[in-house]
Amino acid sequence: MTRIGSSDLDVLGLCLGGNVFGWTADRDASFRILDAFVDGGGNFVDTADSYSAWVPGNSGGESETLIGEWLEARRPADVVVATKVSQHPDFRGLSAPNVRAAAEASLKRLGVETIDLYYAHFDDESVPLAETVAAFGDLVRDGLVRYTAVSNYSAERIREWVRLADELGVPRPVAVQPHYNLVERGVEADVLPLAQELGLGVAPYYSLASGFLTGKYRSADGAAGSPRAQGAARYATEQNLRLVDALERTGAAHGASIATTALAWLRSRPAVVAPIASASRPEQVPDLLAAARLELTADEVAELDRLSA
Repeated sequence: MTRIGSSDLDVLGLCLGGNVFGWTADRDASFRILDAFVDGGGNFVDTADSYSAWVPGNSGGESETLIGEWLEARRPADVVVATKVSQHPDFRGLSAPNVRAAAEASLKRLGVETIDLYYAHFDDESVPLAETVAAFGDLVRDGLVRYTAVSNYSAERIREWVRLADELGVPRPVAVQPHYNLVERGVEADVLPLAQELGLGVAPYYSLASGFLTGKYRSADGAAGSPRAQGAARYATEQNLRLVDALERTGAAHGASIATTALAWLRSRPAVVAPIASASRPEQVPDLLAAARLELTADEVAELDRLSA
Protein backbone atom coordinates (compact mmCIF):
# COMPACT_ATOMS: atom_id res chain seq x y z
CA MET A 1 0.00 0.00 0.00
CA THR A 2 1.05 3.57 -0.71
CA ARG A 3 -0.09 6.76 0.99
CA ILE A 4 -1.54 9.56 -1.17
CA GLY A 5 0.56 12.62 -0.46
CA SER A 6 0.08 13.99 3.04
CA SER A 7 -3.28 12.25 3.51
CA ASP A 8 -4.04 9.15 5.54
CA LEU A 9 -5.43 7.40 2.43
CA ASP A 10 -3.52 4.16 1.88
CA VAL A 11 -4.03 2.65 -1.56
CA LEU A 12 -2.71 -0.11 -3.75
CA GLY A 13 -0.42 1.35 -6.41
CA LEU A 14 -2.97 1.05 -9.22
CA CYS A 15 -6.19 3.04 -9.48
CA LEU A 16 -9.20 1.72 -11.39
CA GLY A 17 -10.57 4.30 -13.80
CA GLY A 18 -14.35 4.67 -13.80
CA ASN A 19 -14.69 6.49 -17.12
CA VAL A 20 -15.99 3.32 -18.84
CA PHE A 21 -18.85 2.71 -16.39
CA GLY A 22 -22.07 3.59 -18.16
CA TRP A 23 -20.21 3.82 -21.46
CA THR A 24 -18.37 0.72 -22.71
CA ALA A 25 -19.27 -1.19 -19.54
CA ASP A 26 -22.94 -1.53 -18.61
CA ARG A 27 -24.18 -2.08 -15.06
CA ASP A 28 -23.48 -5.81 -15.00
CA ALA A 29 -20.01 -5.45 -16.52
CA SER A 30 -19.20 -2.53 -14.20
CA PHE A 31 -20.11 -4.59 -11.14
CA ARG A 32 -17.99 -7.52 -12.34
CA ILE A 33 -15.02 -5.24 -13.05
CA LEU A 34 -15.26 -3.63 -9.62
CA ASP A 35 -15.64 -7.04 -7.97
CA ALA A 36 -12.56 -8.36 -9.78
CA PHE A 37 -10.58 -5.27 -8.79
CA VAL A 38 -11.40 -5.49 -5.09
CA ASP A 39 -11.09 -9.29 -5.00
CA GLY A 40 -7.59 -8.85 -6.46
CA GLY A 41 -6.54 -6.43 -3.73
CA GLY A 42 -7.41 -3.10 -5.35
CA ASN A 43 -8.99 -0.34 -3.24
CA PHE A 44 -8.69 2.94 -5.20
CA VAL A 45 -11.38 3.93 -7.74
CA ASP A 46 -11.39 7.15 -9.77
CA THR A 47 -14.38 8.76 -11.47
CA ALA A 48 -15.84 12.20 -12.25
CA ASP A 49 -19.28 13.74 -12.12
CA SER A 50 -19.19 14.25 -15.91
CA TYR A 51 -18.64 10.55 -16.77
CA SER A 52 -20.14 9.70 -19.21
CA ALA A 53 -22.03 12.73 -20.51
CA TRP A 54 -20.45 12.34 -23.96
CA VAL A 55 -22.40 9.14 -24.66
CA PRO A 56 -25.65 9.66 -26.62
CA GLY A 57 -28.55 9.33 -24.19
CA ASN A 58 -26.41 10.01 -21.11
CA SER A 59 -26.53 13.21 -19.10
CA GLY A 60 -23.49 12.84 -16.81
CA GLY A 61 -23.20 11.11 -13.45
CA GLU A 62 -23.69 7.61 -14.85
CA SER A 63 -20.33 6.37 -13.58
CA GLU A 64 -20.85 7.75 -10.08
CA THR A 65 -24.34 6.23 -9.99
CA LEU A 66 -23.07 2.76 -10.93
CA ILE A 67 -20.22 2.97 -8.41
CA GLY A 68 -22.74 4.08 -5.77
CA GLU A 69 -25.01 1.14 -6.54
CA TRP A 70 -22.03 -1.21 -6.32
CA LEU A 71 -20.93 0.31 -2.99
CA GLU A 72 -24.46 -0.14 -1.64
CA ALA A 73 -24.68 -3.75 -2.85
CA ARG A 74 -21.18 -4.88 -1.81
CA ARG A 75 -20.28 -2.59 1.12
CA PRO A 76 -16.54 -3.12 0.59
CA ALA A 77 -14.13 -2.16 3.35
CA ASP A 78 -11.52 0.57 2.90
CA VAL A 79 -12.27 1.45 -0.74
CA VAL A 80 -11.08 4.96 -1.58
CA VAL A 81 -13.27 6.77 -4.11
CA ALA A 82 -12.08 9.87 -5.95
CA THR A 83 -14.33 12.06 -8.06
CA LYS A 84 -14.12 15.44 -9.76
CA VAL A 85 -15.99 18.68 -10.41
CA SER A 86 -16.18 21.25 -13.24
CA GLN A 87 -17.30 19.34 -16.35
CA HIS A 88 -20.79 18.00 -15.59
CA PRO A 89 -23.29 19.62 -18.02
CA ASP A 90 -25.35 20.90 -15.06
CA PHE A 91 -22.37 21.90 -12.89
CA ARG A 92 -19.79 23.54 -15.12
CA GLY A 93 -16.92 25.54 -13.72
CA LEU A 94 -15.44 26.14 -10.29
CA SER A 95 -17.43 28.98 -8.72
CA ALA A 96 -18.07 28.45 -5.03
CA PRO A 97 -21.83 27.79 -5.38
CA ASN A 98 -21.22 25.34 -8.22
CA VAL A 99 -18.51 23.44 -6.35
CA ARG A 100 -20.86 22.99 -3.39
CA ALA A 101 -23.85 21.95 -5.52
CA ALA A 102 -21.78 19.53 -7.59
CA ALA A 103 -20.27 17.91 -4.50
CA GLU A 104 -23.71 17.42 -2.98
CA ALA A 105 -24.93 15.84 -6.24
CA SER A 106 -21.91 13.52 -6.34
CA LEU A 107 -22.46 12.47 -2.74
CA LYS A 108 -26.05 11.56 -3.56
CA ARG A 109 -25.10 9.53 -6.63
CA LEU A 110 -22.29 7.74 -4.79
CA GLY A 111 -24.48 7.12 -1.77
CA VAL A 112 -21.73 8.14 0.67
CA GLU A 113 -21.51 10.74 3.41
CA THR A 114 -18.01 11.93 2.49
CA ILE A 115 -15.99 11.96 -0.74
CA ASP A 116 -12.53 10.59 -0.01
CA LEU A 117 -10.66 12.61 -2.65
CA TYR A 118 -12.23 15.51 -4.57
CA TYR A 119 -10.50 16.94 -7.63
CA ALA A 120 -10.91 20.21 -9.44
CA HIS A 121 -11.17 18.49 -12.83
CA PHE A 122 -9.98 21.34 -15.08
CA ASP A 123 -8.78 24.81 -14.19
CA ASP A 124 -11.44 27.51 -14.49
CA GLU A 125 -9.69 30.84 -14.97
CA SER A 126 -13.04 32.66 -15.21
CA VAL A 127 -13.33 32.30 -11.42
CA PRO A 128 -10.81 33.82 -9.00
CA LEU A 129 -8.64 30.98 -7.79
CA ALA A 130 -9.02 32.15 -4.20
CA GLU A 131 -12.79 31.58 -4.48
CA THR A 132 -12.30 28.00 -5.69
CA VAL A 133 -9.66 27.23 -3.06
CA ALA A 134 -11.91 28.57 -0.31
CA ALA A 135 -14.87 26.57 -1.64
CA PHE A 136 -12.85 23.35 -1.54
CA GLY A 137 -11.69 24.22 1.97
CA ASP A 138 -15.30 24.70 3.04
CA LEU A 139 -16.18 21.22 1.75
CA VAL A 140 -13.49 19.72 3.99
CA ARG A 141 -14.55 21.86 6.96
CA ASP A 142 -18.16 20.76 6.56
CA GLY A 143 -17.32 17.07 6.21
CA LEU A 144 -18.45 16.62 2.59
CA VAL A 145 -14.88 15.88 1.45
CA ARG A 146 -11.91 14.32 3.23
CA TYR A 147 -9.12 15.55 0.96
CA THR A 148 -8.84 17.87 -2.04
CA ALA A 149 -6.82 17.53 -5.24
CA VAL A 150 -6.29 19.07 -8.68
CA SER A 151 -6.37 17.62 -12.19
CA ASN A 152 -5.05 19.11 -15.45
CA TYR A 153 -3.57 22.14 -13.68
CA SER A 154 -0.31 23.77 -14.72
CA ALA A 155 2.58 23.78 -12.28
CA GLU A 156 2.19 27.55 -11.89
CA ARG A 157 -1.49 27.26 -10.96
CA ILE A 158 -0.85 24.36 -8.57
CA ARG A 159 1.76 26.43 -6.74
CA GLU A 160 -0.68 29.35 -6.55
CA TRP A 161 -3.44 27.06 -5.21
CA VAL A 162 -1.13 25.87 -2.43
CA ARG A 163 -0.07 29.44 -1.61
CA LEU A 164 -3.71 30.54 -1.37
CA ALA A 165 -4.65 27.52 0.73
CA ASP A 166 -1.96 28.45 3.24
CA GLU A 167 -3.03 32.10 3.17
CA LEU A 168 -6.69 31.21 3.70
CA GLY A 169 -5.94 28.60 6.34
CA VAL A 170 -7.58 25.71 4.47
CA PRO A 171 -6.10 22.28 3.72
CA ARG A 172 -3.67 21.99 0.84
CA PRO A 173 -4.46 19.55 -1.97
CA VAL A 174 -2.85 16.14 -1.45
CA ALA A 175 -2.78 14.91 -5.06
CA VAL A 176 -2.50 15.94 -8.68
CA GLN A 177 -3.85 14.05 -11.69
CA PRO A 178 -2.00 14.81 -14.94
CA HIS A 179 -2.00 13.26 -18.41
CA TYR A 180 1.17 11.16 -18.22
CA ASN A 181 2.49 7.95 -19.71
CA LEU A 182 5.50 6.59 -21.58
CA VAL A 183 4.61 8.47 -24.78
CA GLU A 184 3.33 11.67 -23.08
CA ARG A 185 6.07 12.83 -20.72
CA GLY A 186 5.68 16.63 -20.77
CA VAL A 187 4.76 16.88 -17.08
CA GLU A 188 8.23 15.68 -16.13
CA ALA A 189 9.49 19.20 -16.85
CA ASP A 190 7.47 20.97 -14.17
CA VAL A 191 4.44 19.24 -12.63
CA LEU A 192 6.30 16.18 -11.35
CA PRO A 193 9.15 18.15 -9.73
CA LEU A 194 6.59 20.44 -8.11
CA ALA A 195 4.63 17.46 -6.81
CA GLN A 196 7.83 16.14 -5.23
CA GLU A 197 8.59 19.54 -3.72
CA LEU A 198 5.10 19.97 -2.26
CA GLY A 199 4.53 16.36 -1.25
CA LEU A 200 1.63 15.79 -3.64
CA GLY A 201 0.77 12.27 -4.74
CA VAL A 202 0.57 11.86 -8.52
CA ALA A 203 -2.17 9.73 -10.09
CA PRO A 204 -1.63 9.85 -13.87
CA TYR A 205 -4.55 9.35 -16.26
CA TYR A 206 -4.35 7.95 -19.82
CA SER A 207 -1.66 5.75 -18.29
CA LEU A 208 -1.86 3.36 -21.25
CA ALA A 209 -2.12 6.08 -23.93
CA SER A 210 -5.69 5.26 -24.96
CA GLY A 211 -4.74 1.58 -25.19
CA PHE A 212 -1.64 2.01 -27.34
CA LEU A 213 0.58 0.81 -24.48
CA THR A 214 -1.29 -2.48 -24.29
CA GLY A 215 0.43 -3.53 -27.51
CA LYS A 216 -2.90 -4.22 -29.17
CA TYR A 217 -2.49 -1.43 -31.72
CA ARG A 218 0.71 -1.93 -33.70
CA SER A 219 -0.12 0.31 -36.69
CA ALA A 220 -2.04 3.42 -37.68
CA ASP A 221 -4.66 1.27 -39.40
CA GLY A 222 -6.92 1.39 -36.35
CA ALA A 223 -8.08 4.88 -37.25
CA ALA A 224 -11.20 3.53 -38.89
CA GLY A 225 -12.11 1.27 -35.97
CA SER A 226 -13.51 1.98 -32.51
CA PRO A 227 -12.98 5.32 -30.72
CA ARG A 228 -10.34 3.59 -28.57
CA ALA A 229 -8.53 2.32 -31.68
CA GLN A 230 -8.60 5.79 -33.19
CA GLY A 231 -7.07 7.26 -30.05
CA ALA A 232 -4.35 4.62 -29.92
CA ALA A 233 -3.49 4.70 -33.63
CA ARG A 234 -2.10 8.23 -33.47
CA TYR A 235 0.73 6.99 -31.26
CA ALA A 236 1.84 4.31 -33.73
CA THR A 237 5.04 6.03 -34.84
CA GLU A 238 8.21 4.10 -35.63
CA GLN A 239 9.82 5.20 -32.37
CA ASN A 240 6.79 4.31 -30.27
CA LEU A 241 6.44 0.91 -31.90
CA ARG A 242 10.06 0.19 -30.93
CA LEU A 243 9.08 1.18 -27.40
CA VAL A 244 6.20 -1.31 -27.40
CA ASP A 245 8.63 -4.02 -28.57
CA ALA A 246 10.89 -3.14 -25.63
CA LEU A 247 7.95 -3.28 -23.23
CA GLU A 248 7.14 -6.73 -24.57
CA ARG A 249 10.73 -7.94 -24.04
CA THR A 250 10.93 -6.42 -20.56
CA GLY A 251 7.58 -7.85 -19.56
CA ALA A 252 8.51 -11.30 -20.82
CA ALA A 253 11.43 -11.34 -18.41
CA HIS A 254 8.93 -10.95 -15.57
CA GLY A 255 6.07 -12.98 -17.00
CA ALA A 256 4.15 -9.74 -17.38
CA SER A 257 2.09 -8.19 -20.17
CA ILE A 258 2.99 -5.05 -22.12
CA ALA A 259 0.28 -3.10 -20.27
CA THR A 260 1.48 -4.30 -16.86
CA THR A 261 5.03 -3.27 -17.73
CA ALA A 262 4.02 0.18 -18.98
CA LEU A 263 2.09 0.81 -15.77
CA ALA A 264 4.99 -0.46 -13.66
CA TRP A 265 7.26 2.06 -15.40
CA LEU A 266 4.84 4.82 -14.37
CA ARG A 267 4.86 3.56 -10.79
CA SER A 268 8.64 3.92 -10.79
CA ARG A 269 8.44 7.67 -11.47
CA PRO A 270 9.00 10.20 -8.69
CA ALA A 271 5.87 11.06 -6.68
CA VAL A 272 3.63 8.69 -8.67
CA VAL A 273 1.31 6.92 -6.24
CA ALA A 274 -1.08 5.04 -8.49
CA PRO A 275 -1.48 5.17 -12.28
CA ILE A 276 -5.12 5.19 -13.35
CA ALA A 277 -6.21 2.53 -15.84
CA SER A 278 -9.64 1.33 -16.84
CA ALA A 279 -11.01 -2.04 -17.90
CA SER A 280 -14.10 -2.66 -20.00
CA ARG A 281 -14.07 -6.38 -19.16
CA PRO A 282 -13.24 -8.14 -15.86
CA GLU A 283 -10.66 -10.32 -17.64
CA GLN A 284 -8.52 -7.20 -18.14
CA VAL A 285 -8.30 -6.43 -14.42
CA PRO A 286 -5.55 -8.89 -13.39
CA ASP A 287 -3.04 -7.29 -15.79
CA LEU A 288 -3.75 -3.90 -14.23
CA LEU A 289 -3.40 -5.15 -10.67
CA ALA A 290 -0.16 -6.95 -11.54
CA ALA A 291 1.41 -3.54 -12.22
CA ALA A 292 1.07 -2.64 -8.55
CA ARG A 293 3.38 -5.52 -7.67
CA LEU A 294 5.87 -5.51 -10.55
CA GLU A 295 9.17 -3.84 -9.69
CA LEU A 296 11.34 -3.15 -12.75
CA THR A 297 15.11 -3.09 -12.41
CA ALA A 298 17.00 0.19 -12.71
CA ASP A 299 18.41 -0.95 -16.06
CA GLU A 300 14.94 -1.80 -17.37
CA VAL A 301 13.59 1.59 -16.33
CA ALA A 302 16.57 3.35 -17.91
CA GLU A 303 16.08 1.53 -21.21
CA LEU A 304 12.39 2.46 -21.35
CA ASP A 305 13.32 6.03 -20.43
CA ARG A 306 15.77 6.16 -23.33
CA LEU A 307 13.39 4.71 -25.90
CA SER A 308 10.55 7.02 -24.90
CA ALA A 309 12.60 10.20 -24.52
